Amino acid sequence: MRIHILGICGTFMGGIAHILKDSGHEISGSDLQFYPPMSDQLNESGIELISGYEIESLPNADLYIIGNALSRGNQSVEHILENKLPFKSGPEILGEMLSKKNVIAVSGTHGKTTTSYMLCHIFLSQGRDIGYLVGGISSSTDKSAHLGKDPIFVVEADEYDSAFFDKRSKFIHYKPSTLVINNIEFDHADIFRDLEDIKKQFHHLIKTIPSSGNIIFYNDNKNIIDVLSRGVWSNEVPINNSDISLDSISKNLIISGQKYYLGDLPLIGEHNLQNYSSAILCAYKNGVPIDDAIESLKGFKGVKRRLESKGEYNNIKIFDDFAHHPTAIKYTSDAIHKNFKNKKVLAIVELGSNTMSGGYHGNDIFEASKALTKTIWIDHKESMPSKDHKDEIFNSLDESLKFIKSCIYEYDIILIMTNKDSSKIYNPLIAYLEKN
Repeated sequence: MRIHILGICGTFMGGIAHILKDSGHEISGSDLQFYPPMSDQLNESGIELISGYEIESLPNADLYIIGNALSRGNQSVEHILENKLPFKSGPEILGEMLSKKNVIAVSGTHGKTTTSYMLCHIFLSQGRDIGYLVGGISSSTDKSAHLGKDPIFVVEADEYDSAFFDKRSKFIHYKPSTLVINNIEFDHADIFRDLEDIKKQFHHLIKTIPSSGNIIFYNDNKNIIDVLSRGVWSNEVPINNSDISLDSISKNLIISGQKYYLGDLPLIGEHNLQNYSSAILCAYKNGVPIDDAIESLKGFKGVKRRLESKGEYNNIKIFDDFAHHPTAIKYTSDAIHKNFKNKKVLAIVELGSNTMSGGYHGNDIFEASKALTKTIWIDHKESMPSKDHKDEIFNSLDESLKFIKSCIYEYDIILIMTNKDSSKIYNPLIAYLEKN
């Protein structure tokens, strides 16, 4: 079948392209911009890429897959609708392809990508040709999606909407047999009115899990418990109860009285201990002994842009992280603080997400990085309350870089947190440090 994908260069839609290609289909795709690493992966797979959405460049296809970044008014979308051409959303077509698979879905406001890649690493280390579709990039795999011959398929289960014509969360389409819920908080203010909207979507997801399936979750997360209290028809696997618990101080995962030490695993931070625990239990429920899973994870090198070291320049370390929510900022800040005690840390937080840039979090956001020496905020939309923090808030990237360069040698560590293009921050700083 000839399939054309609109919005192909996003991580999710690019992953769909790879899986469809693995399935034997002829794939092409359109987008406004093509950028690494996804553009490189698509080119290496021999997928035809078309720049722009003009009608004259839209190829004939048996099916069109429309990404959720596109909306009414787009020339290609209007042409498809006007001519009654067959189309589907990315999550819908993925769900159809996974109908015969044993799907493991990793969900939650934070930690989805890292936990998903941890699971991939465990299974692949066992020699299993699993399928997967995960956002971000990890050295554990050569690309972000693969169909695989093994019955298991690991998917990062995003709560964002499916398409302009399907406002359900993406994960509704996957029908997993194992679900991980790391946490639930408010995010994506552009599509959800409030936390209750998000909880409803998570409960719809729970309704799709068979009675023989498993739900792995943290028993001390009140929002998860609220969702589960609305009805569960599958096996519950709670962490932090009488049978399974995570001791973040001793770094032991305790299962039925047996202690499993996680302190030798490479990623830092309490949030990664939680991610490790979710992945280990999920793998265990799908046939991998706990000791084997832990041994596999000793070789897991993490995910790009998740507390990723960008190197050391003139004795100053630079770290890059995708954090774009107060909880994620706190996780990352606390991890740096605990692992680099007595070091001066300058944090740079860019308000990139719709929720943060919309000012939803108010003054609470300033508490997220209080463990660090100093934090500056890049607020392009001037949405932050600035009465008590006006010296810490910059309304442009250029202003913030000028300030950082003026005081950079007062710090030992620079920590960048944004879901936008972080290279626009760290590249100028690295160049400055190398020259001065």
